[in-house]
Amino acid sequence: MDKPRIIVTGANGQLGKEIQVLSAKYPEFDFAFFSRVDLPIDDLENLQNFFQKVQPSFCINCAAYTAVDKAETEKEIAFLMNAESVAALAALCKQFHCKLIHISTDYVFDGSSSAPLKEDDATNPVSVYGASKLKGEDLALKKNDETIIIRTSWVYSEFGNNFVKTMIRLMNEKESINVVSDQIGSPTYAADLADVILNIINSEKFVPGIYNYSNEGKISWYDFAVAIREMISSNCKINPIPTSQYPMPAKRPHYSLLDKTKIISVYSLAIKNWKESLASCIAKIKKQES
Repeated sequence: MDKPRIIVTGANGQLGKEIQVLSAKYPEFDFAFFSRVDLPIDDLENLQNFFQKVQPSFCINCAAYTAVDKAETEKEIAFLMNAESVAALAALCKQFHCKLIHISTDYVFDGSSSAPLKEDDATNPVSVYGASKLKGEDLALKKNDETIIIRTSWVYSEFGNNFVKTMIRLMNEKESINVVSDQIGSPTYAADLADVILNIINSEKFVPGIYNYSNEGKISWYDFAVAIREMISSNCKINPIPTSQYPMPAKRPHYSLLDKTKIISVYSLAIKNWKESLASCIAKIKKQES
């Protein structure tokens, strides 16, 4: 019998690359990885032919428009990639009896909460990016009832561009840097998220719906930067600043700590603390550099 096929879209992003690394541990599945160039999820005809030919059992959609600030002026592109294309992908998954795991974001919330956010808390995005991702969630669930949506936050990895790698570079270049101290949440190591996604598929217990996932702990971006500095033994001075002193085109939620109770209970997960995962990632980055 043929192995179940797992296709991964947006495979060149941080999460896609971490899934590629982990896929070797799952020889019972047949993985296929597609970048934006290989398989654009906004090219419907191509996508339809592809599904017809490949007949995947699972689709992990990591493809997204993630330029948060640029989205404020590129609204149409953001909604095309994060909403309309996701709807088309979800509909195809339904047509071909393929289970969909779609990645979403803490930016669907407005950040006005002071308690960890649950999956059924009211959404109210404050940016175009957040609004486009929320629309994608709604459409995916409407088009395909066999969809799992995982909302995540502050994603970083040894791959791609992210806060951790930017901080390491700046701390090596500058004597002092400013980092926002009044946005609260928890980081997500993409390797941990990749592990959770493959665990869900492997568990043979596919429970559709929305789930939150990040590493454990509650910090600000400033706290995150301080921990990075400690781990790379830098002498760079880090100045905590309010968001008001670091204006960006898109608003960010001030508080987006995710409550992970649901995913922990449904999938019996043990989630690592953010500091432990950060140490793992920085060790990999150092190894790459040497």
